Amino acid sequence: MLTVHKIGGTSMSKFNEVIENIIIGQARDGNYYNRIFVVSAYSDVTNWLLEHKKTGKPGVYDLFVKNANYSEALASLLDKLIKINRKFEPYGLNQETANNFISQRIEQSRNYLNNLAEVLASGYVDKKNILLAAREILASIGEAHSAFNAAEMLQNRGINAHFTDLCGFHDSEFLSIDERIHKTFSDIDTSNTIPIATGYTKGTEGIMREFDRGYSEVTFSKIAVETKAAEAVIHKEYHLSSADPLLVGVENSQPVGQTNYNVADQLADIGMEAIHPKAAKPLELSGINIRIKNTFEPEHPGTLITRDYRGRESKVEIISGTDRVIAVEIHDPLMVGQVGFDLHFMQLVENYGISYILKATNANCITMVIWEKDHNKELKKELEDRYYEVTFKEVALVCALGTNIAKPGALASATRALYDEKINIEAVSQSLKQINMQFVINRQDYKKAIIALNNALCLS
Repeated sequence: MLTVHKIGGTSMSKFNEVIENIIIGQARDGNYYNRIFVVSAYSDVTNWLLEHKKTGKPGVYDLFVKNANYSEALASLLDKLIKINRKFEPYGLNQETANNFISQRIEQSRNYLNNLAEVLASGYVDKKNILLAAREILASIGEAHSAFNAAEMLQNRGINAHFTDLCGFHDSEFLSIDERIHKTFSDIDTSNTIPIATGYTKGTEGIMREFDRGYSEVTFSKIAVETKAAEAVIHKEYHLSSADPLLVGVENSQPVGQTNYNVADQLADIGMEAIHPKAAKPLELSGINIRIKNTFEPEHPGTLITRDYRGRESKVEIISGTDRVIAVEIHDPLMVGQVGFDLHFMQLVENYGISYILKATNANCITMVIWEKDHNKELKKELEDRYYEVTFKEVALVCALGTNIAKPGALASATRALYDEKINIEAVSQSLKQINMQFVINRQDYKKAIIALNNALCLS
């Protein structure tokens, strides 16, 4: 039974433990094979290449965009990557082989970027497409680095591992992402080989264009569907838990044993990804279950995500949220009874490429919660020019989720828990599906709200 495994960046940075806990420790009956591993870049490497995922701090890509000294930045990056290599020397990574590989890949990338910069300077091409191509090239470096090292370390332990490079650096074939994955894996016998695949896949549609920073999970998903995997396993540095242990305490949080794809989508929508939603859909449609496991607790079965799971007992299973959001509200006396008023507002937001997390309406108000990083002065001005009153407020969003929370009193219990802590609810949302209660609150109350909801709904 073939399984496909995704190793996250934090886990890759402790790859010696991945070998012991997963590749060797979880080999079935001493057989290392019939498993495919898709790897992320080491921690922070993609942040250095592109920009920091959370803070937005610019990386090499920003220097290329500004036509600044990206070549020097690549040289500095190479020093950091070689330093990472050095860390794995005690675990069987040959330094000369590993350093030569990443040095060559950086040099190839520099040549590609130089060519793109020349074309860009000519003024004859669309700037957007050139910048997207540069982003693709840079993104691929991190996964090539970690996958090559992983395969080398396993080979040096006598395990037949195969560096499965989906980055396409050495070919000019015009293949889609699916075509490249199909072509690559049609020639690999997984019964006697462990493929170590790059999380980045080169394709004509551009995996970064389509999925941005969720691309490695998309590669993982597509490989699992292509190979008809029995199960898709994601190894992270933490369990999918009933609440964030860092906020509520380890003793007040427990791994979620089972959930469904719908709840996983809700989590992804607030940035607490069990799996990227665009990676989850192909697996869900193919009937492939996902298992989320903690790399550093290999004996724990983790969380199983299936299509149809519904808890026997009606209860809240997960408390989550974010304090990095903005509430945008428009108030207009002319809104009441006006057909299409909401549509005009949505079209304006779409023009800025903004996806909302929550929307609540009444007769003359629309409140929308968006990510803080998407807030910009141009949008604010355009809204203020068009509508009677516009409010932008820094807020937090807390959610109570479960596969079976459709029971009388669930919403009342949640609001009571917040009331008891003197936390005011600024806006609220719950759909007919009743798997996610969302509350907009003051940002300073975020941690207190998570603890209150966890105590009242998960621990009671």
